[in-house]
Amino acid sequence: MGQAQQTENAEEIDVKALQDMYKKFVTECPSGLLFLHEFKRFFGVDPTGEASDYAENMFRAFDSNMDNTIDFLEFVAALNLVFRGDMEHKLRWSFKVYDRDSNGYVDKDELRSIINSIYRVKKGTKTETDESNLTVDDAVERIMQAVDSDGDGCINMEEFIRGAQQDPWVLNMLKLDINPALWVDEQRRKSASF
Repeated sequence: MGQAQQTENAEEIDVKALQDMYKKFVTECPSGLLFLHEFKRFFGVDPTGEASDYAENMFRAFDSNMDNTIDFLEFVAALNLVFRGDMEHKLRWSFKVYDRDSNGYVDKDELRSIINSIYRVKKGTKTETDESNLTVDDAVERIMQAVDSDGDGCINMEEFIRGAQQDPWVLNMLKLDINPALWVDEQRRKSASF
């Protein structure tokens, strides 16, 4: 019992990290609202760089009330999901990132866009795995074959979750792992060096 509690606590955002995030949040956006360009700057994303499209999709998924801004509560709620949510909740959130037009389906173009962004972001850090031998189009086709159970060319949320839960490779490709704790630690190191 003690070990399970210890593991759960390790996944929570610690108070110091939350305070650091809040300080950074208010410094970057004194209005209390984070706009897309500020979001990219907040996470150190070059607006024209490889991670820009990916950051835009992440921004949209964080913006739960769809007002084109992120307030601190939306920001913390998303981070809490990343740290504490079960796999199904994380997949539901990932689906929102993939579903760029918010129509409830992920088509090949949306899937290709995100997979392409992921490949570009991870290009320099990718290890030799099965996925490194696949082109973006090959990965999209493999995911569609594994997940699009009704063959309509689109993936709904149920297919997305079921497909990811049934195939470890698909799960690895579909779940979007962001690790804000690493970002917070990096910001602490940068602040300490000044």
